[in-house]
Amino acid sequence: MTPSTQCPTDSSELPEATGALIDYILTTFHDAHRRELPPLIELARKVEAVHAGHPQVPAGLADALEATRIDLEDHMLKEENVLFPFMRQGMSPLSAPIGRMRHEHADHEESLLRLQALAGGFEPPEDACDSWRTLYVGVRHLTGELRTHMRVENELLFPRFE
Repeated sequence: MTPSTQCPTDSSELPEATGALIDYILTTFHDAHRRELPPLIELARKVEAVHAGHPQVPAGLADALEATRIDLEDHMLKEENVLFPFMRQGMSPLSAPIGRMRHEHADHEESLLRLQALAGGFEPPEDACDSWRTLYVGVRHLTGELRTHMRVENELLFPRFE
């Protein structure tokens, strides 16, 4: 699985203007999460079903991915429909809604740790099939992208409005 996003690790490479940074977050992260999660969930269900008898099957990973998708979709809609429009209008301070988003980011981090645990630290067993290996690559990629997404918001966007 190839990375869908090319997030600079150096914040100086990110858009400086608030509107441009919000657009970057929407296209680089929100759109990518919506595109990548459904096939990962489907692949996890397949791996769990085909390898149900395997002692290292990632049992529960599909359900955990689905729960992550639902929570993430709810979170992103709050940002897109409430927080980001306020930011584009230059409203400040936005401490209460930003505090809620930061709290949800902490919840997302807990979900990512659960995904990593269910996926055996992203290390498939030696006898894993290509689908299983692809699943772990995809879940590792998702967790990395979501952590970068949260870092960009927490460290670069939100402080402008607190």
